[in-house]
Amino acid sequence: MIKVEGLTKRYARKVAVDNISFEVEKGQIVGFLGPNGAGKTTTMRVLTCFLPPTSGSAQVAGFDVLEHPMEVKKRIGYLPETPPLYPEMEVHEYLEFVGRIKGVPSGDLARRLAEVSEACAVSDVSKTLIGKLSKGYRQRVGLAQAIIHNPDVLILDEPTAGLDPHQIIETRDLIKGLAERGKHTIILSTHILPEVEQTCERVIIINKGKLVATDTVENLTSRLRGAETVAVEIVAGDGALNAAAVQARLEQVAGVSRVLPKEQGESKLHFMVESLEGRHIRPGLAKAVVDAGWNLNELHAVGLSLEEIFLQLTSSPEDAKQEEAIAATASEPAAAETVGENK
Repeated sequence: MIKVEGLTKRYARKVAVDNISFEVEKGQIVGFLGPNGAGKTTTMRVLTCFLPPTSGSAQVAGFDVLEHPMEVKKRIGYLPETPPLYPEMEVHEYLEFVGRIKGVPSGDLARRLAEVSEACAVSDVSKTLIGKLSKGYRQRVGLAQAIIHNPDVLILDEPTAGLDPHQIIETRDLIKGLAERGKHTIILSTHILPEVEQTCERVIIINKGKLVATDTVENLTSRLRGAETVAVEIVAGDGALNAAAVQARLEQVAGVSRVLPKEQGESKLHFMVESLEGRHIRPGLAKAVVDAGWNLNELHAVGLSLEEIFLQLTSSPEDAKQEEAIAATASEPAAAETVGENK
């Protein structure tokens, strides 16, 4: 549905996007992530035909952004960080205006207006001037204009900015629903990383104009860690559990590097079990627990959070050294104060 190959965009001497390539399949929701200034907005502007690439190519729904820009625009719904709204228009007037511009047939326009107004929860303000709406309502009107022509591809830049927690959940469910019906491919750019974890199937991460990762969060965890960490919860059968004996048994499983006890009790034990690099230990752990006659209450892999992945992939070695120095300084406040007093 979206295919980017060797895409580069230069502004005079500055390279904003540097030879990136990725693909997004039909019906996927992909999180597009990167620090401020990484090139996210530039890439989205190229995909929406707002900017031409310096070199490389980008295709949307089979159409090249340079050769067939009008065909691409017909198939894209775009919500920039600041929605393109006219404050002097009422909500229903604005959505009708956008629908006509985007080529919605006259016979279908009223139905589409009703559908998107209900989906984006703006029906109750349809007769209100946009200039009098709160930021949250303006964001929802912006999302409504992006989907009114039922596009194949949605590109959303900070779609939940300014929304309250209840509205964020509603918007997240709307985005998921659009993709689940198989009619929309969605690229979602946001700085709210937990939102990406809950909404997106894959992530694309760029840093300083370069592509640094494109994969699922689970696969990125495996690549960065090189090993898996497994949470194991064991419940006693007929008698009490001996924590030391259970830990020793888990440590004997092939591929286990270490076992860290967490919650301990007479009838329930919880461990974090780390594997050697490249080893999959979950089947062996399950067999060891069952063979010992214990009840396995929980066993699942524990991955890195998206925030941890993001920081690892976008932090330079200099940033890491600086963070370590700050942490070391913060851990010795008393010594620092003593030196200051001696002076």
